[in-house]
Amino acid sequence: MNESVSNDILKQLAAVLETRKSESPDSSYVASLYAKPDKMLEKIGEEAVETIIAAKNDDRQQIIYETADLWFHSMVMLAQKGLSPDDVLGELARRFGISGHDEKASRNK
Repeated sequence: MNESVSNDILKQLAAVLETRKSESPDSSYVASLYAKPDKMLEKIGEEAVETIIAAKNDDRQQIIYETADLWFHSMVMLAQKGLSPDDVLGELARRFGISGHDEKASRNK
């Protein structure tokens, strides 16, 4: 998958997540997560743990599946907080080419 397709998918998903803010929690899974922020955050934790387990089991397909769930639920949280994938991608771009040790140390100042 090329970069433009990846960005398109993220933008399309972000747009759908935005529309779900006005949906009924009874008719939309995403709207139900917006209605219960603690549940949304629990789902991120659950998906993170499932991703870790998949990686420990070295199950490539399960790693992909669980990471997709983790990213999805993280994107729901971003949308709920008024943030977008572009905000995160911008931060990754800012960090690109900077030593991880140096970048982390700069946050502690």
